[in-house]
Amino acid sequence: MSRKRIVYRATDLLVGRLLVRVTRAWWFLSIREGSRGRMTFVTYTPCADVSAADWIATSSTPWQRLVTMGPPGYPSYARLRFIPDPAFAGQAEHEALPSGDHPTDEDQLRFAVETLLPFTETPNVGYSLFWAGWGDGAFPTAVLQTPQVEIPETPQVEIPAREYYLCRVSLSDLASGAVHEVWEQDAAHPMPPPAFIWPEDRSWCVTQDVDPHWGGIGASDDAIDRLLTDSRLDIVRAEWDQESPSFY
Repeated sequence: MSRKRIVYRATDLLVGRLLVRVTRAWWFLSIREGSRGRMTFVTYTPCADVSAADWIATSSTPWQRLVTMGPPGYPSYARLRFIPDPAFAGQAEHEALPSGDHPTDEDQLRFAVETLLPFTETPNVGYSLFWAGWGDGAFPTAVLQTPQVEIPETPQVEIPAREYYLCRVSLSDLASGAVHEVWEQDAAHPMPPPAFIWPEDRSWCVTQDVDPHWGGIGASDDAIDRLLTDSRLDIVRAEWDQESPSFY
């Protein structure tokens, strides 16, 4: 190989590596166009100040209802069924698992958030609570260094029924999957499913606990109506205090 071709080859390799690094930096920092036309860096931000979750953590609602249907007070509620409800009493969950190319629970949550984005004034500013029970290995170090949000079994008993980490997120990036990509890069582990997702203006709230086969959604009547028309989702109306089907 001639010296000129060697030089060209080396130059191509250097340029290629530079492009890869620039592309990765752009992706994992998630550069987005700001709402006022400015370029902003958007990613999840671990919250050292967890007061944004006080409206959930200090609720007097029974914890089992809170972590499945979310806070009370929304005009309408619905259930997002990740798999169909039991067809008969005593049915085991594995007997109802859909066959074929069925979207994951995480994908369905993202679809729901995407559909809800027009129904908040703060689509680029939101919060997510992540259940700490997934284990330290599922979280970036920066998240583990923040205080946990605790939901007690009762207001009188301080023993927590659930413990979470709070992160500030761009809801549009959460819906697109960009936050998942950044998280996985930082933690070397897939992002756990958010247990609570809400915009800063609290115009709606999406909840998913580790036990049920569905997630709860509280929102306006129009927002729930829109979810019901989303063909990617299995949505049914629900009452906040209604007992829901469960598997054996």
